[in-house]
Amino acid sequence: MEHKLVILGAGESGIGAALLGKQQGYDVFVSDGSIIKDNYKQELAVNQISFEEGHHSWDIILDANEIVKSPGIPEKSELMKKVRAKGIPVISEIELAYRFSKGKKIIAITGSNGKSTTTALTYHLFKTAGLDVAMVGNIGVSYARQVATAPAEYYVIEISSFQLDDIREFKPDVAILLNITPDHLDRYDYKMENYVASKFRIAMNQTAADYFIYCMDDPEIMQHLAKQPIYSTSIPFTIMKPLKEGGFIANDQVHIEVNGEPVIMSMYDLALKGKHNLYNSMAAGITGRTMDIRKEKIRESLTSFKSLEHRMEYVTTVRGVDFINDSKATNVNSVWFALESIEKPIVLIMGGVDKGNDYDAIRELVKEKVKAIICLGVDNTPIEAALSKDTPVMINTASMHDAVQEAFKQAGKGDVVMLSPACASFDLFKNYEDRGRKFKEEVKQL
Repeated sequence: MEHKLVILGAGESGIGAALLGKQQGYDVFVSDGSIIKDNYKQELAVNQISFEEGHHSWDIILDANEIVKSPGIPEKSELMKKVRAKGIPVISEIELAYRFSKGKKIIAITGSNGKSTTTALTYHLFKTAGLDVAMVGNIGVSYARQVATAPAEYYVIEISSFQLDDIREFKPDVAILLNITPDHLDRYDYKMENYVASKFRIAMNQTAADYFIYCMDDPEIMQHLAKQPIYSTSIPFTIMKPLKEGGFIANDQVHIEVNGEPVIMSMYDLALKGKHNLYNSMAAGITGRTMDIRKEKIRESLTSFKSLEHRMEYVTTVRGVDFINDSKATNVNSVWFALESIEKPIVLIMGGVDKGNDYDAIRELVKEKVKAIICLGVDNTPIEAALSKDTPVMINTASMHDAVQEAFKQAGKGDVVMLSPACASFDLFKNYEDRGRKFKEEVKQL
């Protein structure tokens, strides 16, 4: 009996799932309600995978043995209601990829903020140690594509709560939970506990032989652990107090005490600056020790890492003004982290599509550090209403060119101009990468 696999959504994860399903001998059909990007269409055609775009053929979809759904499709959509009514098993692309990569070492990273940085840092650490490792998931290529086209011995995976909602057997050797702050609550009936439970699914299949690495300073994580203990070997990290086992800060030094070989280094030697990056660095370091990577390699990796594009990325300095591209900051918490890590006066460019943001979280930091806010978006009223009292200057712009010009006018020698939008980018740009690149282009024209 041929296994009929239907894939809903033809983004990177959907295409990865299609390639892997085809390679494993499944009968694959891809359906996307909107238009599929040309490069993805070519891949489907070359691999002789049938697909449709702009609509859904219910007869084919509801005849599937199994469905892989894109993390972007909400359960309350008409599409998912029909699928659920029919009782067809639904999995995420992560689950499909796991099915065909058992026996490999899997490190899975989730959290509301800092996932990409920690994933890239962990990958850098494994690479530096000479291991055969791939970085996949929400960062770079999809996990399924990697398994289909270039399998590795170690997978470092960045996973969102949406992807965790549809796992069944997925079991990482190491699960990292960085933090939990309100984000995407519209997908979880506006109930924080549903979102928290979704993040904790990362550890649901783990056993005592696996590791669960978590932040002890996060109240949501600690509350949940108190109610629902987990079965894996738990290793915490904290900046509040010394620990017998785990990651902690003492006397301005980072300590990683795992498996008997302590790693100790000055926090000032870390490549990534700012309090939140102490957490990301400890999480990556602990992961390295669970895999028995030598302390010298861990120390070397944590000091040599270069930060990601669009995430607190230094662009250049023009007449004493530093420019930083933090376009990936699409929620308020990310902006909080960005402001928190900078010591100089800041001219902040922010705005875009507001997902009902609560700007209260950054008001104190704005008062303390931000000398001007340059709004960049089609509708800047929410930002004006929330923050105009907390900064001396607020200017409206509707293009990246104007935003950068205005920001440069407001900035003096020794200041920082930072693009850290707190919003999605779809009003003026294709995506946050496009927004970040346009920012860099405009800065280079100054």
